[in-house]
Amino acid sequence: MLYSFPKHSRLCGQNRIAQLYRDGKRVVVWPLRVTYMPLPEELASSHNEVLVWAPKSLFKRAVKRNRLRRLIREAYRLNQGILQAEPGMQQGYMIAFNYMDKEEQAYRTIEKAVSKALKRIKDEGMKG
Repeated sequence: MLYSFPKHSRLCGQNRIAQLYRDGKRVVVWPLRVTYMPLPEELASSHNEVLVWAPKSLFKRAVKRNRLRRLIREAYRLNQGILQAEPGMQQGYMIAFNYMDKEEQAYRTIEKAVSKALKRIKDEGMKG
């Protein structure tokens, strides 16, 4: 298990982000709202692409937004093994983590939310 978060694991591009928010499924695991969908077939691979967002409307200071994004990315980086594809399955996901709480939460709370969200995504992928 490699605990890294390389560039190809970051979700980029207006069209792909718009497609994720338009067609993706949503789940709320407080303090996060997670939107996800399988990668399109032309891009399908075993890696996931992740977007992390903390709203300016809730946190006016960039320092706080950057800290929250850093905490969410770290929690994802350490828990990304939950979504490891089973042998023979090459399923990747586009995932957006949106921070919703008006207060900054501790890292432990954020990590629990991220791991719970990843488990839900995996369970949903196993069903469908």
